[in-house]
Amino acid sequence: MRRLPKSLLLACLSAPEPRSRRSTRHRLPTTPPPPPPSPLLHANPNPGPPSCSPPRCGGGGGGQARGARVPGGRGAPRSHGGWSLPVARALRLAGAAASRVGLAGDGLESLGAAAEIVDYLAPARRGEPEVAAVGAAVHEQLARAKMAVGRRWDAVGDLRRALELRSGCLDEGSVELGDAYRDVAEAYAGVLDFDKALSLCLKALGIAEVRFGEDSTEVAKVRRLLAVIYTGLGRHVDAQEQIELAKMVYELLGLSVNLSQVEIDGANIRILLGRSEEALNDLKRVMKRADKDSEERALAYVTMAKILSSQERIGDAKRCLEIARGIIDTKDSVNPGRITEAYAEISMLHESMGEFETSLSLMKKTLAVLEGAKDMQHVEGSISARMGWILLHTGRVSEAVPYLETAVDKLKNCFGPQHFGLGFTYKHLGEAYLQMDKHESAVKFLTLAKGIIHATFGPTHEDSIDMNQSLANAYGLMGSYKLAMDFQEQVINAYESCGTEDDLREAYRLREQLKMKAKGLRHAVFPANSLPVLPKHND
Repeated sequence: MRRLPKSLLLACLSAPEPRSRRSTRHRLPTTPPPPPPSPLLHANPNPGPPSCSPPRCGGGGGGQARGARVPGGRGAPRSHGGWSLPVARALRLAGAAASRVGLAGDGLESLGAAAEIVDYLAPARRGEPEVAAVGAAVHEQLARAKMAVGRRWDAVGDLRRALELRSGCLDEGSVELGDAYRDVAEAYAGVLDFDKALSLCLKALGIAEVRFGEDSTEVAKVRRLLAVIYTGLGRHVDAQEQIELAKMVYELLGLSVNLSQVEIDGANIRILLGRSEEALNDLKRVMKRADKDSEERALAYVTMAKILSSQERIGDAKRCLEIARGIIDTKDSVNPGRITEAYAEISMLHESMGEFETSLSLMKKTLAVLEGAKDMQHVEGSISARMGWILLHTGRVSEAVPYLETAVDKLKNCFGPQHFGLGFTYKHLGEAYLQMDKHESAVKFLTLAKGIIHATFGPTHEDSIDMNQSLANAYGLMGSYKLAMDFQEQVINAYESCGTEDDLREAYRLREQLKMKAKGLRHAVFPANSLPVLPKHND
């Protein structure tokens, strides 16, 4: 079985191309005309019977603007045609209420309309604390609503906008501004944009140290986030330093659970640094300290299994996984985030041991735990992608497709349109459609995959070359031999600059087979894994 190029499930440890999807809003003049309003601003959420006319705001003189209607039938002020701060406040409350009762679409619509209003008002009323405060609250609420439905990528822009508004009216060293820096840094880290996360997190750390002192839990919390960011950037030594500083705080304050959690984080970083024996010592301390049936103990066993598996001590690794499962199987409803983290790690370790059925069973169990859990769509997307890949490469193509389609939707919303994990999911979906003889669909997704993978890794990376070969295969099967030949030439060019002699020889062989296919010769062998058509005998 071909090596999986990248771990989709552990994508949080790899940084994608940094991009921003927050739309750019045009600066408005000091006294602008009102922009085209959102349909929601003129809708009455509580209409009367059809025979009743909605009440007007103000007198009935001809040409007067009607105010916007808001929940509860309250008439909006006529200033700016209804685009005013009270309307924004009302829409924010309506959106928050709708989100709380499960009406996500209505909540997003109300909050989106509120955000349009405050962004329209802010340039003309720059420096007014009330506008900044309402605007920041609206964008923060909108970000939470988007995250709840899995739109993490879009939510980052709203959190960044809230930070911009807050920074204009708060003291530079205030606790509130420090919290805002930390929240936006965490959001950027959540969509794997670690470069943007770093500067914000460092600002949050500086404020926390001044306000709370270096030996405070507030500072330790920011240091743990900073360790995640440094890990995502590949700066493992810097990450380990932050972990050690956080450990000192938790030891000083006697916070044993937090200490165990941070030591497990540290052990995982030591593994990345190649210091497995030190990592094992960290984990042994956790096991001595943690309660017998605690989540921390279970996660320590999972991390220990990772080390033992890398040392090819498979029996010991499996025993650790059995103990971990014995603990977490009784804790499905305690903490979905940490439970799914444990199940996911266990499933990947079983996969690395070639135990695909066990791995798939655990992934299905993980998805069951995730049902109803808010803000966990990124995990669901990663696990669905992993399941789709395993099913595809164990010959269950029709079962793989629904998981891969789900993964595409979740990963795009959570990590943006250029995340490498999305690129590999497109690739696997294209391969699945190719095996199902849905050639046009296959080409569509393989082309999407090529754009992302080439942009992420460059044209001579092995996965980029493999993408060109997949497209050559797909077009060859479709009978589009000219296009197939173009991609086969790209494979040859890449191997000429960086490949082995065997790679280059195979690429040349496939090009010759394509030429024969184009001439209609039935004995040509293409693509690489196909068999020649044997001649018919009339006997």
